[in-house]
Amino acid sequence: MFHTEKDKIVTAEPALKGRDGYLFQLGAHHVFSEPMTDIERYPNQLILGMGCFWGAERLFWQAKGVLLTAVGYAGGSTPFATYNEVCTGKTGHTEVVAVAYNPEIVSLDELLTIFWESHDPTQGMRQGNDIGTQYRSALYLSSIDDLKQAEESKAVFQKKLNSSGFGDISTEIAMIDKFYFAEPEHQQYLDKNPAGYCGLKGTGVTCI
Repeated sequence: MFHTEKDKIVTAEPALKGRDGYLFQLGAHHVFSEPMTDIERYPNQLILGMGCFWGAERLFWQAKGVLLTAVGYAGGSTPFATYNEVCTGKTGHTEVVAVAYNPEIVSLDELLTIFWESHDPTQGMRQGNDIGTQYRSALYLSSIDDLKQAEESKAVFQKKLNSSGFGDISTEIAMIDKFYFAEPEHQQYLDKNPAGYCGLKGTGVTCI
């Protein structure tokens, strides 16, 4: 599917209408073996956009202290969008990973470090060869305190990037609004297809 608008987030009025519910049912997580929808019951979570969501989800299900992950769509206007709809650029959504975690094992700062270091947050509406608004960098947080912490971590990493010759961070940072699960075939894709595509690539700059 080709993007009709590769560098502009569609506004609500011209966005695709969407629907009132999912066209599928989700089963158990392929790695953690618990119902996918259970992710909504965890109090500590964040939603991250780092380009194609397949590799990003694997990155976080492998992180210590992560309890559950799911891929989906967020940041747009179309309710219960499908993958093909998101790919048109007419929903406003970006591909994201929802991450539930145990703060006694892994801190938000540690998860943000993984986020910043594992992709290039300066690329705007793309990530590497994946071009379009659905691949934009994004952070959606579940509390004002978490939002403030994310903004502070962005400022720290921006200085590190600048000293290495990179430009401004374009990551969208906001409170969680709506997260829509992606279709079952996209969930834990790289566990089901270990040789599948993964476009994750950091800048080589670290937060330390």
